Amino acid sequence: MNTIIEQSFSVPFNYQVCFSEEIFAPENRLFVDILSKERKSKVLFVVDNGVAEAHPNLLNQLKTYSEAHSESFTMATDPIVVVGGEASKNDEAIYKEIVEATHLYGIDRHSYIAVIGGGAVIDMVGFAAAISHRGIRLIRIPTTVLSQNDSAVGVKNSVNVFGKKNYLGTFTPPYAVLNDFNFLKTLDDRDWRSGISEAIKVALIKDLSFFTWIEDNSTALADREMAPMQELIIRCAQMHLDHISGKDPFEFGSSRPLDFGHWAAHKLEHLSDFRIRHGEAVAIGIALDSTYSFLKGWISEDDLLRIIAAFKTLGFDLFAPELGGENLIKGLKEFQEHLGGQLTIMLLKALGKGEEVHEMDHQLIHQAIDLLKSYNQKQNLVTS
Repeated sequence: MNTIIEQSFSVPFNYQVCFSEEIFAPENRLFVDILSKERKSKVLFVVDNGVAEAHPNLLNQLKTYSEAHSESFTMATDPIVVVGGEASKNDEAIYKEIVEATHLYGIDRHSYIAVIGGGAVIDMVGFAAAISHRGIRLIRIPTTVLSQNDSAVGVKNSVNVFGKKNYLGTFTPPYAVLNDFNFLKTLDDRDWRSGISEAIKVALIKDLSFFTWIEDNSTALADREMAPMQELIIRCAQMHLDHISGKDPFEFGSSRPLDFGHWAAHKLEHLSDFRIRHGEAVAIGIALDSTYSFLKGWISEDDLLRIIAAFKTLGFDLFAPELGGENLIKGLKEFQEHLGGQLTIMLLKALGKGEEVHEMDHQLIHQAIDLLKSYNQKQNLVTS
């Protein structure tokens, strides 16, 4: 005799994504107003070392801010500064340092971890927060274009293991996301442009008008004009939130539209030993899958050239030697293994309209690589 008791329940998740400037100026109450009013809070700050170096007064600002709002929260200890970039996700000792800090300084489920940094550091600290006490409230303060418009907005946290990107991770929504546009001013040109690739990604699969806007503003964005960048970030973040709220935020299925261009991008990062940054790899991956879509007859050559021209105006290089050979093709299998289920890849049925496929022609991929290389070498791309 079999006895089965079935349980079913749902849990609502709510968090704010905020946009501001100088969030740690004492008169700016955005951070402190996010905290619970039930009790005085304890906050553990974790800071990306690249951000700390670019903003040498930041650590003192955090201390001054906490003193100015001592009635609301206290710093658990001095901010913990960790290595930035993908290196933060490759060394297990780094996330374990954060876990140990929650033990040493009494960071419990009523406390907060506030992470200030790029997307990789936010991923890593989010993983540490999620596995400590089964989940400590995390406030994300992203400092790059890529993290403000994409990675820090969603619900994923992770570290890299076995040479595979994001192999260990959780789906744990943040308590809040606070975007401070002033952090963008000190980015180098590579990090400034890298995040734009994620905006092009979501525009190409969901909103032709947004892609056209990016085309029209590509020179201004390349020239680091702040107003269009702010608009791009807010618009991209909103589209990202709209997607995960109405679809499959915890990725129980095989469909993952927001990973357009990412099967190749993830593999390229590893093949280049992370010489190619994530946003740069995504740009190459998008260009590759767009070229593949053209070779399938789904989009026109004019459409493809518009995509490539936009990336090149923004300053992206759309080819890398790691694209050659069979190593890149292995990324397809790894992409499928990471998600589980059947292989599901997003391609372009038209500009602004994605279409999922469940198999990729390896010979056509190699043809797309060769064609992309030739387009990348051309100085002038003419569209009709």
